[in-house]
Order: sequence, then C-alpha cells, then structure tokens
Amino acid sequence: MINSYPQALTIAGSDSDGSAGMQADLHTFFARGVYGASVMTACVAGNSYGIHASVPMPTDFIDQEFADLADDYHIRAAKTGMLADSELIEDVVKNYQAADFGPLVVDPVIMTKHGNQLLEESAFNTLRTKLIPLATVLTPNFYEVQKIAEMTIHNDDDMIMAAKKMQAMGAKNVVAKGSHADETQTTVRDYILLASGEGFWLSEPYHQTNRVNGTGDSLSACITAELAKGTPMKQAIEIAKQFVNTAIGHPIEVGHKFGPINHWAAQDRSYD
Repeated sequence: MINSYPQALTIAGSDSDGSAGMQADLHTFFARGVYGASVMTACVAGNSYGIHASVPMPTDFIDQEFADLADDYHIRAAKTGMLADSELIEDVVKNYQAADFGPLVVDPVIMTKHGNQLLEESAFNTLRTKLIPLATVLTPNFYEVQKIAEMTIHNDDDMIMAAKKMQAMGAKNVVAKGSHADETQTTVRDYILLASGEGFWLSEPYHQTNRVNGTGDSLSACITAELAKGTPMKQAIEIAKQFVNTAIGHPIEVGHKFGPINHWAAQDRSYD
C-alpha cells in the first residue's frame, strides 16, 4: 500500500563531513529501519577539525520543501536540529503547525557538549517560547538543560526540578542528558520525565573517545525513528539511549580529529 512504510523527517542543516546534523539523522533513520526525508535549513562546510563555512537556506525554499513533502509523503514523526536564527525558527514552527507530520522531537542545539553557546540570545528566546511548546520530546544536553531552565545543576534533585520546569514550558516528554565533563566518570546518567508524570534515570557506560560527533543528533533521531514505527514513548527513549551508547562504544576510524559515531553498530535488522 502506498506510504505504508514508516517515514520520518529531519529538519536540520547539512554537514558536509556526514558526522552530524541532517546526515547523522538520516544515518540513524536508516539504521533503525525507517525511510528518512529531510528539510534542509542550512549547508555547513566542515570536517573532523571543525566547521569552516555555513550558508542558511532562504525561507521560501524551506517553505517549498515542507509543501512538497506534505503533498506526497506520510511523515509519521519529525525532529528539528540546529535552527540558525529567529526567522528560521518561526518559519519552521509555521510550517510544522500547518503540516501533519506526527510527533515532534526537538533537539534544541543551543550549546555544545562543552558548554559553548551556538545560538544568539534572540534566537534562543524564540526557540524557548515558540518551538519548545510544540515538542512531543525535548532532548537538551547538560548545558542546554541549565540554559533553558535558568538554573545550575548541582545534583539529581536539581536535574529533576529542571526537567519539570521544561515540561511546564510545554514540552510533553523531556530527556535531560547528564554531564560528560568528568573524565573519571564511568557512567552517563540521563533523567527522563514522561508526559504521564513518571520520572526515571537511564544509565549507560561512559566511553573515553573523541569519536562522538553527532551523538545528540542521533539520540533525537533514534527517538523520532522509533515513534514513526509506533514504538511506545518510554521504549523509544530507552532504545535511543542504548543505540547511541553502542554506536559510541564501537568507534570507526573516519577523519583525523573529532570523528563520527558508528551508527551501524546497533542497526535494527528486524525489518529485513
């Protein structure tokens, strides 16, 4: 039957080295047995050493991407990646609200895993007030949790409070990712707060490696892929956490410095 195969959408920038952004999302969709479509919001030139140039897509082009997908495909779940400025965020919000693309996973992409801010303050405020309230799932990293919730995380109770604050902003389910800053740590713990009010921690081994590009993109993309297949929310988040940890724990040697994770290490073969 036409469009019976599960389809997911990434709304993100294109990274030329394939390690993050739209490419990491599409790698993840493929690995999880979901057909991946994309709305390209920017083009980024870079490699394992860093990002060296970027060009945003015009909003009328982005509008056409959304319209063409809505006319032909049955997108069952969607996710956002880095959205460069307020105009782009507002355009994506407008188009998502007009389409029927299923639940929305918002990877806020405000700050790097090292704590460097990526978005200017005006764009952050737009994301916080207009995009986060649409999130079926919000997946901030440790520094983004603190930025969005406007508080410093010192302990587990702080993380739980921050997750509740983000849920109060409109995000139905929250995946608040733990810190990776301590090189002596042996585990990475994330706090999950579901729409039902259930809260719990997920823990996986911490891997000492610089092959971690695209981890946040891939986590949110895996949740999106599982939701597109109809996987229940709690299970989708658990699968995504395990998927990314396995991908980090089985590195591939691509690039000279900060390389990609190995999406195929935890590939779902059940659809073969």
